[in-house]
Amino acid sequence: MHNTVSSLSGTTIPQLLNSTSNNLYLNFVSDISVSAAGFHLEYTAIGLDTCPEPQTPTYGIKVGDRYMVGDVVMFQCEQGYSLQGNAHITCMPGPVRRWNYPVPLCLAQCGGAMTEVSRVILSPGFPGNYPSGLDCTWTVTLPIGFGIHVQFLNFSTEAIHDYLEIRSGPSETGTVIDRFSGPQVPESLFSTTHETSFFFHSDYSQNKPGFHITYQAYQLQSCPDPRPFRNGIVIGSDFSVGMTVSFECLPGYSLIGETSLTCLHGISRNWNNPIPRCEALCGGNITSMNGTIFSPGHPAEYPNFQDCVWSVRVPPGNGIYINFTVLSTEPIYDYITVWDGPDQSSPQIGQFSGNTALESVYSTSNQILIKFHSDFSGSGFFVLSYHGEMPLQFLHLSFVD
Repeated sequence: MHNTVSSLSGTTIPQLLNSTSNNLYLNFVSDISVSAAGFHLEYTAIGLDTCPEPQTPTYGIKVGDRYMVGDVVMFQCEQGYSLQGNAHITCMPGPVRRWNYPVPLCLAQCGGAMTEVSRVILSPGFPGNYPSGLDCTWTVTLPIGFGIHVQFLNFSTEAIHDYLEIRSGPSETGTVIDRFSGPQVPESLFSTTHETSFFFHSDYSQNKPGFHITYQAYQLQSCPDPRPFRNGIVIGSDFSVGMTVSFECLPGYSLIGETSLTCLHGISRNWNNPIPRCEALCGGNITSMNGTIFSPGHPAEYPNFQDCVWSVRVPPGNGIYINFTVLSTEPIYDYITVWDGPDQSSPQIGQFSGNTALESVYSTSNQILIKFHSDFSGSGFFVLSYHGEMPLQFLHLSFVD
């Protein structure tokens, strides 16, 4: 669409007209009635004035060095500052050259959401003093598995009352890494979560220059692989920050330690507790319907000077079937005794030692007591299995080496 410079008619000679475009369109219209002498005009090309050179915003960048009609100049801000105004301005046609928008400003904002791997965070008004009554939150959100390294280039706040708080995680629920206040420039720090929040508060008294902070993303390492997990299994295969794995022991082994571990945040990856162990213990109370009992330390040989007691109990009305799948002890001096009842005053089913092949043993009670003794010399191992059952008649068998 073209702008109309002038619309002329009659007998009055117009004054000088100026066109501010490199194209001029003249349209003459006459009707079917009165005729006249018409017109005679001359034109001369003249150079157009440019728009005034726009200033570069403080802490900004200007892109473009042509200021003729229709030319566009763009603006960007340095890191940490946000553009307030239009990023593009155009030189407009007209008798007076002007831009269609004012030159924008570059200001440090109060808060913001960032997803870049590196950025600058500035207190509002930096490097001038920050205003009073601020509550600003900046959040940095990266892909899971990344943290940030935070460095302080400048820092100055009113002590105690004005402060910057940094959290691993969301601003309200994340773990506080540290809180900074006063004139001392803090040491660099690491946030070991993919989300980090910065909260700045100023009260209504003294104002200071605030802070200039940079951050750089880095990839977090995983916690050590707990496998192989001897005599047990690991449930879960993701060992990255914040993930949890669980542990279970094979039948006959007991878990020593925590049943689950979580990979902690931190500069060096580690679990929140030591990796547990599955061990064959010296004695215990057993109430499962079936199971396996190993000699202490199995599959290694048992230690000397052991006196281990296992109490096995199944629901009333059941007897207990016992079977030695492995028996290899120092003959005579290291032995296993089984009683048909809850204690050593109950009838003794038998005493077993050496490596003699054994038949199965049945109890007539729903409880048995098993005791293993080793002396100061020799070693070996044994494995026995049991299960509760309800036969028509239980047999009490004796065994002879």
